[in-house]
Amino acid sequence: MTAPQLDPAVKHDMVYLFDVTDGNPNGDPDAGNRPRTDDETSQGLVTDVALKRKVRDTIGLAAQAAGLDLANYQIFVEAGHALNTRLEESYADTGLALGAKTVTPEQAALARAWLTTRYADIRLFGAVLSTGKTQALGQIRGPVQFGMARSIDPVFPVDHAITRVTQTTQADIDKGESTEMGGKWTVPYALYRCVIHYSAPRGAQTGVSPADLQVFLTTLVNMFDHDRSATRGEMAARGLYVFSHRDGFGSAPAQTLLDRIRIERLGEGVPRSFGDYKVTVGPRRQDRPVGAGALRLLPASGSPDPPRRRLHRQPRHHPRDPRARAGPHTDPAAVPTARRNPHPHRRPGLE
Repeated sequence: MTAPQLDPAVKHDMVYLFDVTDGNPNGDPDAGNRPRTDDETSQGLVTDVALKRKVRDTIGLAAQAAGLDLANYQIFVEAGHALNTRLEESYADTGLALGAKTVTPEQAALARAWLTTRYADIRLFGAVLSTGKTQALGQIRGPVQFGMARSIDPVFPVDHAITRVTQTTQADIDKGESTEMGGKWTVPYALYRCVIHYSAPRGAQTGVSPADLQVFLTTLVNMFDHDRSATRGEMAARGLYVFSHRDGFGSAPAQTLLDRIRIERLGEGVPRSFGDYKVTVGPRRQDRPVGAGALRLLPASGSPDPPRRRLHRQPRHHPRDPRARAGPHTDPAAVPTARRNPHPHRRPGLE
């Protein structure tokens, strides 16, 4: 039986939490690689493109670890490979002529199916296929959509000046230069929240399987461990909550479910670790929408869970007491007389 969070035929909404310590989670190239922030609130931002890049770089490793066929988990948007070249391969392998003036919808669907079967990122995220000589392929809207990740509290990026003991060119050495200056941006600490949505109808169009959802969720949990660099500092996934609906249409509005993941600051100081937050799932069970319960795939509790209350059991009669076997509504006279003391105030054998 397929686990609820792995069923591609139903709608899924997710809350993804991750943090960074002394690193740059997503630099802005238009601002000297400064960590992205909201100009009005100073909250940190990480784009959906940056998160999907990490998924693309790691999902093949997750598929390999799961023993899946890597031919079905290649990456379409990959460094060093032209997109048009890969699109033209779909024409060649399905018998279509490049630049053909007339391509039937059936022929275009066959080429798109070749691409979605081969490339995991097209199957999950979609792609624009109408470039170059493959205009007939149009566009595929992916079933998995990321939102922009936003930090819970404002962040204050720090610019560090660094030096290097060697130069880039021999001409600089000949000039007598001994060091070279540089810079590095970091965020001391920030906890980010991102929402992810999965559309079952689009998943059916691209051929998403339970194995695809399994490796995708596994990638979200572990991708920062395979994307280490001095620039990014320490990044870690802190929480992954999946709301699986009853069907493909949805059992409740997504926002009413996502708002149930509550993140609370502990204390008044500046947060510097995940332990400065408390993550809870609410509200109470009787208030939850039917058919869309939260499944926590990754522990996400910055503070220790409160101790559970012990249930105090009612004292039971001694098993050798005939009244316990007789039951509370049994006539005491029905208890064998040999085991009854007719004079409770006297001790047996001392008459």
